[in-house]
Amino acid sequence: MKIIFTFAAALLIASNLFGQNLSSHNCQLASNNSGEASWAVIPGKQLQQDQAGVKDFDGNIYKTIKIGTQIWMTENLKTTRYLNGDLIGTSSPATLDIDSEKKPKYQWAYDGDESNVASYGRLYTWYAVTDSRNVCPSGWHVPSDNEWDTLITYLGGESVAGGKLKETGTTHWTYDPGSTNDVGFTALPGGTRASNGTFSDIGCICYWWSATESSDTHVWTRHIHHFIGDIYNFDYYKEIGISVRCIKNL
Repeated sequence: MKIIFTFAAALLIASNLFGQNLSSHNCQLASNNSGEASWAVIPGKQLQQDQAGVKDFDGNIYKTIKIGTQIWMTENLKTTRYLNGDLIGTSSPATLDIDSEKKPKYQWAYDGDESNVASYGRLYTWYAVTDSRNVCPSGWHVPSDNEWDTLITYLGGESVAGGKLKETGTTHWTYDPGSTNDVGFTALPGGTRASNGTFSDIGCICYWWSATESSDTHVWTRHIHHFIGDIYNFDYYKEIGISVRCIKNL
């Protein structure tokens, strides 16, 4: 099912699409000496985590986790450069209205505040994340809608997968109703940037791109809210800024 959301969720979605805060919240693969990833079983869970991690062009190192047949990063993307070293543009100021731009390719720290990047990663337009220069490290890519479906099905479906993906506690989430982080994905609520320059929902909602278009102007995305254990599939405008989770090439 492509669109499943409550009325409260719809208000939060609208706040991002139209730049208005309608809710009460404002809120290259490293390897071992053999050249292969070094996996370790996480105690108490049937999960395997790569102990070396994977590095982007900026030198950020991301932990990764094997979930079923897939290998995912356990952190939102932070890079400011494409894989070939070219800079991914940003706007000045961070709140610049880019509504009139065609196919904008940008990245931002939330609210233009670089201190948000370490935990939440950066926000990217869809045109940036699908550029042929690749925002993900070598051997990794932005997941398709089908790859998101595979992850969610493995976790038991849309109604429970969100809670199993979210980091537990309220260090980064404003509210924590039953989050378990069962698979070590550690979803964090990086929020969003509307094309008019409005930032919203950090601490409340995590949004991630897929590489799959739903129309000429929209793309399928996944998002998880702070108040519920569901994960939603909704199509958003390509010009907004949201988070990226990379998945390893098979």
